[in-house]
This record gives sequence, C-alpha cells and structure tokens, in this order.
Amino acid sequence: MKNELPFVIDLTKIDFLDSSGLGALVQTAKECKKSKLGFSVVGNSRVAQTIKLVRLGDFLNLRSCLEDALNYLKN
Repeated sequence: MKNELPFVIDLTKIDFLDSSGLGALVQTAKECKKSKLGFSVVGNSRVAQTIKLVRLGDFLNLRSCLEDALNYLKN
C-alpha cells in the first residue's frame, strides 16, 4: 500500500465471488482505511448481490458502475 491515490476494484466482468474473494476485498479495504486511501468496489448484479448478502456493501463502498465509484472517490 505505497500508493497515495485512491483506487477502484472493478468486478463487473466477474461471474462468481466466493468467501476467499470476499476476504481479499475486506482485507484490502481494511488496509486502505488504515492508510487513509480511498477505496471502492464496482460490481455487476451477481457480485453486488453476494456482497450485499453478507452485508459488506457499505464497508466496501460498493458501486454499480465505474463512473459512480470515481465520483464517490472524488468527494
């Protein structure tokens, strides 16, 4: 985490997200928060459903498209 810029993880082309993937996203989000870096996840409907099912949508700053994620990180 030596990058000083916020970043987005784009999962719009991912069909399936399992517990290992969720764990990796949570760990990345924690590291970003610790380093005070902006972080957001973009997911298609299937990925978003999985993230929301485990109630991580707010924690991962889940957005439906890249434009929304970038606007979120600008503010």
